[in-house]
Amino acid sequence: MLKVIGTALLTAFVTSMFWIWFYNFVPSSAGREPNGRVTASGDKMVVNPAGGPAVAIAEGVEVGPAGLAIPVAGIRAAQLTDTFTQARAGGARRHDAIDIMAPEGTPVVSASDGTVEKIFNSAQGGLTLYVRSPDRRWSYYYAHLQSYAPGLREGQHLRRGQLVGRVGHTGNANPAGPHLHFAINQMQPNEKWWHGVPINPYPLLAGRRAGG
Repeated sequence: MLKVIGTALLTAFVTSMFWIWFYNFVPSSAGREPNGRVTASGDKMVVNPAGGPAVAIAEGVEVGPAGLAIPVAGIRAAQLTDTFTQARAGGARRHDAIDIMAPEGTPVVSASDGTVEKIFNSAQGGLTLYVRSPDRRWSYYYAHLQSYAPGLREGQHLRRGQLVGRVGHTGNANPAGPHLHFAINQMQPNEKWWHGVPINPYPLLAGRRAGG
């Protein structure tokens, strides 16, 4: 009898710790209802962040288990690859992002509600975009874009699933493999757009354990 009670208490403790971790660590700017579900922006449908199946919030766009939209239209969770720990620049640095492969010109959408913090054309990233979450705790970085959405500007407020650009190969990307370089950084409220601690987007979008 004592063994059964002990097992039940241990299970309850582990379950509680998981949910504490989930709701404090997972970067979601969507609203939360009292029952724990995540509500999408505007008139988007409700999704379950507890590992349920991804559901569409717009045509060709899915929401991952963390409440973030997969930022390339038409890409499903099963198509994502964890490239976060791969070497870049001849092994000089870690990738700290995932590459989402898609045909040139495929729509790129905002993974989360947020504000356009920086639009920047860099030698490595090409046409890039930094979006800051409403609570300023997270920064979402989109790189190698072919183009930006018409009228996109710094300071603009975005809703999850909103068009921000098109997949391309600008910067140092290989023209034979157009893709979106997508990164997430955990931020302190006063940090600038180039700061932050890299967080692996793969498990948040795909609902699977990180490869590294």
